[in-house]
Amino acid sequence: MHDGKTILIATRNAGKLKEFQSFFAPWGWTVRGLGDYPDIPDVVEDGRTFLENARKKARALYEWTNLPVLADDSGLEVDALDGEPGVYSARYAGEGAGDEANNAKLLAALQGVPASRRQARFRCVLVLIIDDQRQLVAEGTCEGVILEQARGEGGFGYDPLFYVPSLGKTLAELPAEEKNRMSHRGAALRQLAAQLADCQFVP
Repeated sequence: MHDGKTILIATRNAGKLKEFQSFFAPWGWTVRGLGDYPDIPDVVEDGRTFLENARKKARALYEWTNLPVLADDSGLEVDALDGEPGVYSARYAGEGAGDEANNAKLLAALQGVPASRRQARFRCVLVLIIDDQRQLVAEGTCEGVILEQARGEGGFGYDPLFYVPSLGKTLAELPAEEKNRMSHRGAALRQLAAQLADCQFVP
């Protein structure tokens, strides 16, 4: 049995891990990432939906570590691109592509599309496997518009291009605490936190 204090986050992304650490810190949980387990196997994300990918990662890593595992799959859905890049957001410009290449491809795909048709959303699906009897699923979204050029130095991924009209800023222009409050991942985590309290997992 685990002590409810250590959670493995199924990511090597430093930006994501920092967000999860910030969220779980008030509860005194130890948050570990895949980088803490050099021998842990890679899980191929070949699902057609965010839920399929998150569930596959969580199950495989839970079986490998016997720890509670929180896996997320998240990405950007652009209406004018029929929901792309979607589950391919992290590798939109190809396997191993970085943020700069992905952003450049997105801007190229939207070239000539007016501001009135550049609506988009970030979507995050979380799957937490606590033990063999308990699996939780949570989802969150954040609505916005894709700008024609990047703004802001913070965040990661598509954050510099993702403008939130109600705030008048991109996600990359927000302080980390404010971004966590209103981001798709923040919304999913708040939903997950309520479920955790209900199942008495919160220490």
